[in-house]
Amino acid sequence: MKTYRTMRLAILVCQLGLILRCEAQLSEAQIACLTHSTYRPPENTDISVNCGTENMEMSIFLCPVYHALYNESLMALNGQFNKADCYGVPDFSVDPPILKFNFSITESAVAICDNNFRITNEIGSGMFSDFSNVQFVNISGIITSLDPSAGTITYRQQVLYMFSCRYPMQYLVNNTELGVSGVSLAVRDNNGSFISTLSMQLFGDTAYSNPLIMPDKGLNLKTRIFVGVKATNLTNRFNVLLDRCYATTSPFPTNSTYYDLFVGCTRDGQTKVEVNGVSQKAHFSFEAFRFVEHKNKTVSTFYLHCVTRLCEVSKCANLLPVCSDIPARRRRREAQDVSDNSAATVSSPPIRVTSLNTAASSQFLGNSSALVGVSVTVGILAALFIIMATFLGLYFRRRKPIIQ
Repeated sequence: MKTYRTMRLAILVCQLGLILRCEAQLSEAQIACLTHSTYRPPENTDISVNCGTENMEMSIFLCPVYHALYNESLMALNGQFNKADCYGVPDFSVDPPILKFNFSITESAVAICDNNFRITNEIGSGMFSDFSNVQFVNISGIITSLDPSAGTITYRQQVLYMFSCRYPMQYLVNNTELGVSGVSLAVRDNNGSFISTLSMQLFGDTAYSNPLIMPDKGLNLKTRIFVGVKATNLTNRFNVLLDRCYATTSPFPTNSTYYDLFVGCTRDGQTKVEVNGVSQKAHFSFEAFRFVEHKNKTVSTFYLHCVTRLCEVSKCANLLPVCSDIPARRRRREAQDVSDNSAATVSSPPIRVTSLNTAASSQFLGNSSALVGVSVTVGILAALFIIMATFLGLYFRRRKPIIQ
């Protein structure tokens, strides 16, 4: 009996040693998770996704991963376990502990971990209701586990989380935050948002080569102004498409007084759209005008704004407005919506237009100068005539007594 008790005690000590040895092999994080409320089987709600302006960020609870007999080294984006960029970074400073993944939304970074990149077409609405199609970018993928079992079968449950972000191709921007339009997606290098790659320039010739020189006194009415909108740092997969261009009396595209040069199918009679949606630049021209509210001012100052978006080269032609099926009354009403702050614009420097015709004024001034010159000459000649007549009259009066 004593021998039996001794053997049983020895077995208990051995089992206790095995338990302590197993606990020693666990990491501190795994030990901490043993008592955490999230130490349970994985659930779909364990993932959170942030569709950021420059990066996509995903995080998953780490304790359910441990519960499923995996760890952070056995989880990767889209099963790309041979690429270091596709692994997550554990964060034990938060409660509950998480495993964080992120990648830039540039086209090359999206492809590194084999994420899905898909462009879809949808019917335009709101500000773009004149357009039959508006494009969106959908970026999606999975975070999945790698089963380290070397045998034919396994008793581990696969851990798999799905994620996706949907970005409108037109960039939705305000002054503080980019509500991205897939804009950075098209930038060759990750040097900022798409809005930073856009520029608008005014030209004075049909070749769009000579910058417009703005006189201090302003341009003459009906002077044709040539406008170029250009994008730089884009991949050759995208073109630039102008949806709407309008003028305001304010340097900001707010609901101050405005005038549409073109929006959808509605176009000012003096505006010519020459290049749009076929390259990474767009060209149009219009004649200089004045705002009526500036009638008491010598110079009328206004600013141009263009709502611009990207379009995939093969789809740009389908994104141009379809005018035949849209009632003109509806187009005019929707063109009034200037207060949509979600649409980013590229703007011009101030454009000044004088109330006087400079050439006519110069001619008038030239004629006036000539008239003054003639008047002065006539005045001088008249004065000389009067002086000579007076002198001759005095001369003959003195000689009269001598003759007698």
